[in-house]
Amino acid sequence: MVSTSSSSSTAIARVLLPLSIAACSGLGAAATSAAAPPAAAPAPPGYTTAHKGDVHDFDYFAGGWTTKQRRLKARGVGSNEWEEFPATLCMTPYLGGMATVDELYFPTKGWAGLTVRTFDLEKRQWSIYWISSASGRMDVPVVGGFEGNHGEFFGEDQDAGRPVKVRYQWDKLDHDHARWQQAFSYDGRTWETNWIADFTRADPAKTCERGRPKR
Repeated sequence: MVSTSSSSSTAIARVLLPLSIAACSGLGAAATSAAAPPAAAPAPPGYTTAHKGDVHDFDYFAGGWTTKQRRLKARGVGSNEWEEFPATLCMTPYLGGMATVDELYFPTKGWAGLTVRTFDLEKRQWSIYWISSASGRMDVPVVGGFEGNHGEFFGEDQDAGRPVKVRYQWDKLDHDHARWQQAFSYDGRTWETNWIADFTRADPAKTCERGRPKR
């Protein structure tokens, strides 16, 4: 004769065992999900902060330059309307080229900008900071370097409150000509070039005074 309590215990065990296994499986899945690393933020083509450079990358730009500036009238809205205006740049290297400072003066705009570049000897990388006289604030730097006559520098910033990836591109076209381009990525997938500057080497005695553009 089989005991009633023994039969009941066996029946309960048969019910609880699958539930216990299912619960443990669920906890394991939850733990695995919690431990999974967050998905990496999307990055537009070519974006990297690992580019290296040389301490003499910007020696080329020492002195005076006249420039033709082209800038999108509205950024991040799909605009194709550009404005053009002139500017004068004067650049001075310091610490054997490890740091450079240049001032860019826009005579028709009534304001100027200052670019400060510093070279990290350990990382072999440039950091480029922009300061506008319109705000007095130093922007978040872009970092990178040159490979041959082409330089690329990347970083992250905000444009009117919108997070953006930033790209600077420098091209040494020949001894007396260079081009700089700025692009933003708002969606992490595409770049929008919003500012282009073409530089022509000038006589610093005529364009600069004490290292600054003449007014």
